[in-house]
Amino acid sequence: MTKLSRRKFISNAAKLLVAAPLLGTSECDDIPKSRLRPMSGADSMRRANAGAVREAMHYVSMPDKNMVQCKLCFRQCVVEPGGRGACRVRENRKGKLVSLVYGRPSAVHIDPVEKQPLLHVLPGTLRLCIGTAGCNFFCRNCQNWHLSQRSVQDMSTVYDLSPTDLVSRASSADIPFVSYTYNEPTAFWEYMMEISELAHKNGIRTLCNSNGAMNPKPLRELLKVTDAFSIDLKGFTEDFYRTIASARIKPVLDNLETIKKHAWLEIVTLVIPTHNDDPDDIRRMCQWIRETLGADTPLHFSRFTPAYRLTQLPPTPLKTLQNAHSIATAEGLEYVSIGNVPGHKHNSTYCPGCEKRLVHRSHFQILDNHIKDGKCAFCDRSIPGIWT
Repeated sequence: MTKLSRRKFISNAAKLLVAAPLLGTSECDDIPKSRLRPMSGADSMRRANAGAVREAMHYVSMPDKNMVQCKLCFRQCVVEPGGRGACRVRENRKGKLVSLVYGRPSAVHIDPVEKQPLLHVLPGTLRLCIGTAGCNFFCRNCQNWHLSQRSVQDMSTVYDLSPTDLVSRASSADIPFVSYTYNEPTAFWEYMMEISELAHKNGIRTLCNSNGAMNPKPLRELLKVTDAFSIDLKGFTEDFYRTIASARIKPVLDNLETIKKHAWLEIVTLVIPTHNDDPDDIRRMCQWIRETLGADTPLHFSRFTPAYRLTQLPPTPLKTLQNAHSIATAEGLEYVSIGNVPGHKHNSTYCPGCEKRLVHRSHFQILDNHIKDGKCAFCDRSIPGIWT
């Protein structure tokens, strides 16, 4: 495919004209209680100035005092009148659950598709990325905590951008993808769904970077209008999920199986020193991926850098990442990469047949591409992914 020149990249970015600075009772007992309480008077005043809201989907009314239960993700929060779910952005207003972030992103950017990361999806192309406030995980290592761990009224930047506006901007700038990222897209599920439906009608594909913890029904609906997923498999023990993310691993594993059957899937594991870097756990994870999802499922090991509540840890040693890569390939996974290490050999994609380098990358830049019509240009082996 044609490489994207620096001039073309800048031209597309200028067309978009919406770039913003990246600011970035429940299933788990350790959710901060402040997330579930009714809002104070001061909070309510900020909320009143926050613009229109949208009734949420995937919730049920309860018989007791206008209580509602959200059915969107594994937490299934029960929310009292005036309260919010664990994600901070779904609120019970007089017995009706509403989304506070519909049409109200706080981060809008153009980024290369490799940054998702998706390495088997049209290398060198661009995506229009959006994120809002809110998340249903509380990851102690979150790089984008300025978005994910805040409420919409606390954001210094909030855009009024309807699905029609967003798709029109992507179309006018010749951007082939809309991407949901930065915070957990489950938090703005209604917004995401309407964008995806409209994008597909206009020939634009959609990408979702998620923690993979939606409930089955909303996930199945999203799969109908989403082309590719990068899912963060944060570790491979229940203890890690509870300690680092205040979450659970089983919903993620179940959803990975579902996604694999219906859309393109790549898995991302951020390797955090002393927390999820045990070689035996990495080996078990790779075995599960091979046996359950298939050896051709791309797996990205990404380097951790100190952030949020884990600033006391060092960056992931390169040796640890290379060891994880060796374990994964020894277990039979065919497409294993190392991310967040610019210039590393395994940031590129290699053919599992002839072992020649197919896509040469330097961080997010494509230097060469030898995948032709979905096949290795050297040995003609089919390479799974989205190439056209």
